[in-house]
Amino acid sequence: MNKAKIATVFGSNGFVGQYVVQQLALAGYRVRAASCRPDYGMLLRYLGRVGQVAPFYASVTDEKSVACAVKGADLVVNLTAVLSMSDRHSLKTVNIEGAGCVARLAAEAGVRRFIHMSDLAVSASTSVHSLYIKSRLKGEAQVHHYQPEAAIIRPSVIFGAEDKFFNLLAGFARYLPFLPICQGNTKLQPVYVGDVSRIVVAVAQKTEHVGGIWSVGGPSIMTMRESATFVLKETRRNKSVIEVPSWIVGLGASLCRYWPGVIRTRNIMQALTIESIVHEENNAFDAFGMTPRSVVSCVPSYLERYRKGGSPFGVIIGEL
Repeated sequence: MNKAKIATVFGSNGFVGQYVVQQLALAGYRVRAASCRPDYGMLLRYLGRVGQVAPFYASVTDEKSVACAVKGADLVVNLTAVLSMSDRHSLKTVNIEGAGCVARLAAEAGVRRFIHMSDLAVSASTSVHSLYIKSRLKGEAQVHHYQPEAAIIRPSVIFGAEDKFFNLLAGFARYLPFLPICQGNTKLQPVYVGDVSRIVVAVAQKTEHVGGIWSVGGPSIMTMRESATFVLKETRRNKSVIEVPSWIVGLGASLCRYWPGVIRTRNIMQALTIESIVHEENNAFDAFGMTPRSVVSCVPSYLERYRKGGSPFGVIIGEL
C-alpha cells in the first residue's frame, strides 16, 4: 500500500483555505492545516477521514513554526495574505517577507512541489497605486527567488458564500441609499472558490513541470457596474448605482472598516479598480480541461439573505 503524501497548507483557516484543505483530503493527501490560530481550524478535521486533516500552529512570521510544518511534506501551498495593515501584521511582514520565509524553508526542507496563491490584478501592478497589489507582486518575487520552479496561481475576484466581494456590495446595498462604486468600467472575471481549490489540486498532482503563472478566471467577464447591478437585482433593492471619485470611496472605506463582520478598507477598494481578467492563452481551466461555475449558478443562493425579510431557506450551495 502506498504511503499517503503530506500537504502543508498555510492560511488553511481562510476563505479559500478551507476549500483547498477539503479538495486535498479528497485527493488522498494527509493535510497539515497550518495557521497562526489552529484553534479556529478544528472543524477542518471533519473535511477528511479520521486523522487525515490535522491543525498545525504555524505563523509565516515565525520561522521555527514554519520549519516544523513543512518538514517531511511533499507539497506546500501558501495561501496566507492580508488585505491591509493591522496592529499585529503588515503587508510587508505577511505578503512579502512571509511568502519568502515559507518558500525558503520549504526549499531547505526539500519539498518537491510549492504552490503560492497570488492575485490576477498584479499583472497591471505597474500602473496602479494599491499597496496590497504591489505587496503581492513583491511576494511573488520572493517565492521565485527561493523556489524557481514554484507554481504561482493568480485568481481573479473569488466568489462564494463567505466572499468579500458580492457580500460587500450587498452589504452596502442594504444600508446605503445608493450603491457606490469606483471606476465602473473596470473589468473583472469572478471565479468560484471551489473551482480555485480544484485548480490548486490539479497543479499539485500534475506530473509534468508546473512552474510559472497559472491565471484563474470564471466563465464570464463583468464590469464593476454590471456586478453592482446584478447585486441590486438579486437582493431586490431598488437603488441606483452611482460612480463616485476614488477619494470618496477611500474615505468611506476607511470609515466603514469599523463596521463588524466584513473587512472594508482603502486597499480593498483600490484593488477593485484594477482590471483582473485572464488572457485566453494563459487560462488554467483550459489547460486542465475544466469548466468553471458561473456567477448566476451560485451567487443568488447566498445573496437572498440581503433581501428585505431575509431568505426563508438559509444559504445553500449545491456542491463544493
